[in-house]
Amino acid sequence: MKGWFGAFHFLTPEWLLLLLAAPVIYFTASYRDDMGARCKDYIDAELLDHLIVRRRNRWQLRPVHTLCLLIVSGSIALAGPTWKREPLPFTEDKAPLVIAVDLSRTMDAIDLDPTRLERAKLKLRDLLKARAGGRTALFVYSGSAHMVLPFTTDQSLLDLYLSSLSTSIMPVGGKDTAQALRTIHDFLKDEAVPGTILIVTDGIEPRAVSALEKFTSENDDRNDIVVLGVGTSRGAPVRLESGGFLTEPTGARVFSKLDVDALRAINSAGVPASTLTLNDDDISWIQRHVQHHLQAVQQNENKTQWVNEGYWLTFPVVLVAMFWFRKGWTIRWSSAALAVALVISPVPQGADQPPPTGLDWLSLWLTPDQEGRFYFEKDQYEKAAQHFEDPIWKGVALARSRRYEDALNEFAISDSAEAWFNQGDALAHLGKYPEAAHAFHEALARRSPWPEAQENLDLVTSLIPPEKRDDEQEEDAPDIPPDKVQFDEKGKKATKKVQLAQTDPAKLADIWMRNIQTTPADFLKRRFAMQVAQEKHEGKQP
Repeated sequence: MKGWFGAFHFLTPEWLLLLLAAPVIYFTASYRDDMGARCKDYIDAELLDHLIVRRRNRWQLRPVHTLCLLIVSGSIALAGPTWKREPLPFTEDKAPLVIAVDLSRTMDAIDLDPTRLERAKLKLRDLLKARAGGRTALFVYSGSAHMVLPFTTDQSLLDLYLSSLSTSIMPVGGKDTAQALRTIHDFLKDEAVPGTILIVTDGIEPRAVSALEKFTSENDDRNDIVVLGVGTSRGAPVRLESGGFLTEPTGARVFSKLDVDALRAINSAGVPASTLTLNDDDISWIQRHVQHHLQAVQQNENKTQWVNEGYWLTFPVVLVAMFWFRKGWTIRWSSAALAVALVISPVPQGADQPPPTGLDWLSLWLTPDQEGRFYFEKDQYEKAAQHFEDPIWKGVALARSRRYEDALNEFAISDSAEAWFNQGDALAHLGKYPEAAHAFHEALARRSPWPEAQENLDLVTSLIPPEKRDDEQEEDAPDIPPDKVQFDEKGKKATKKVQLAQTDPAKLADIWMRNIQTTPADFLKRRFAMQVAQEKHEGKQP
């Protein structure tokens, strides 16, 4: 209470000068009603006392009292009383989160059913649902670290790639948490909004503890770290994808345990750490930490403003004003009846809208687009689509309802960059990758640069399968000088075998990427392998 009282002040105190009007009006009205004071100069006091009809109840509530109450309440409301702060509008209201998943071999241990990794993926899906549209990026690491997805709010895309994660896609074995931190730091260095890194792992190697402390100190708490341990202290064998269990050279099974002592050590060092739970306590813990970190940084950077609480006084002002019409207390029942009739009467609906199921209160105060936005922010996308008139917003609501064909019809009405971008997103969800690539090209033609559109274009382009070729049709050679060209006769036709020369790895990677036609897991496996090969070619250690 002491802190609340100490922070209380008015945002626009000049409006408090209106308070002076209340006593002026009250005493003026009192003098006007005091016939004795007005006539004492013209009538003898003995006679005047018998001519004046006194009020039976001097303390009866009169219109002048309600008028003064309105002035006092209104002036205080306009002065803007406040005692707490809130984030600035148009700033990030959900903290960005980078999820780094450990894909070392020990994550296939079976002390959690079915494995540590599968249990962690289930927990991360629950976390993504709880974040409800917060910006999230996905990284994986073992002996090398790789980005799976940059910041995105598309939960279906995150779920697709999260499902494809397995320990077999990693090109380098082992575990290097420090390398993962360096990779994520390079990714976050240009990010304007402070974020949190969630490391999901079954152990922190001793050499990584100092790296965690260094990362926290060098970032000045701007990008925080949270560690979620997966596994049990009793441990279990490590299952192989091909069947059986991972063994030592001696033939003994590899037995992996969650290093609880290491988690305690980093917790003592200032890096929050917890273990995976069967309920949602760990998700709530992560959510609280992520959001509190964002709020703390925003307050330190003065990215908050005082909340004007004066609007609470508008409710008593309106209630009092409803009964103050003229001198005396008079309620116009005809006006009240008309107001009730307007509220309970059915609201006209368009031909394409279903009949109302109850009282449509919102339509009395909001435009159709405002009403649609109200339902949209409550995740009631079907209702939002019924109210929106703006084609872009209506299309987005339909897309959130997974009605992508209907959403395309709405997006096609507009020729803006946003409309083409949303068309590309809807087409990608329908699996129409060539059409989606064309839509993203159109979006970039109307607005450039646009990193999100370019990333989506690259992604859908990589998912476009190559055109089917006849086995006997001559294969076009890439624009690379061959080491050797051989011809094998097959009847009357021949096919050409091309052995690629040693050339720029980046160019080879581009050729391989264009010919990928496989699952997301295979796609990630090839991409990570090429990144490691490129780092070795450039003289970097993964």
